[in-house]
Amino acid sequence: MLAMIGLAYAGLAALCLGMDRHHRQVVGRGIKTRATLTLRLAGTTILALSFAAAIASDGWVFGPVAWCGGLTAAALALVFLLPYRPRLAMALGPVGLLIAALAA
Repeated sequence: MLAMIGLAYAGLAALCLGMDRHHRQVVGRGIKTRATLTLRLAGTTILALSFAAAIASDGWVFGPVAWCGGLTAAALALVFLLPYRPRLAMALGPVGLLIAALAA
């Protein structure tokens, strides 16, 4: 469960960083098209790994339900943290990957 939430947070953070508005908010400059595509692909892949972790943890019966709940929890954490501390919100993305690696 912890691995799934860590992966979900990291995936959502990558998708946020792939948006020009949030990238400008965190880095201070715009984002290039190639970096946008790379971050979106990475975010989508990490979210797919999060879904796979939920299925591996809880099976096909309860796994998708647990994934929706974990995705919601990760999104709420990111949404509440991003307007006030955007750099911290993005710095926690790799921490989510580390937590997922340690939990697996």
